[in-house]
Amino acid sequence: MKIRTPLLAVLALTGLAAAPVALADQAVAQKAGCMACHSVDKKLVGPAFKDIAAKYKGQADAMAKLSDKVRKGGSGVWGPIPMPPNPEAKITDAELKTVVEWILKG
Repeated sequence: MKIRTPLLAVLALTGLAAAPVALADQAVAQKAGCMACHSVDKKLVGPAFKDIAAKYKGQADAMAKLSDKVRKGGSGVWGPIPMPPNPEAKITDAELKTVVEWILKG
């Protein structure tokens, strides 16, 4: 019984520790305005982040591709509505990296 209790405590704390990180990454996306057109699990104006993660899963250059797309904007990949460019004044390079990593984790 003594062995199981610490193990359960560690597992519970690990799960709780991961949740604030995901919420923090989503907060960065919210602050940058990403959530105005995207959601985690359903299409809004743009694709759901889970769908983006699925499309780029296993691609070694996914981080670079998505970062470039967010910076430059684009259209035609997910439909006719274009995504506007997102300059560094709107989302810094560090924030962009955080958000794209979060999206790719699905």
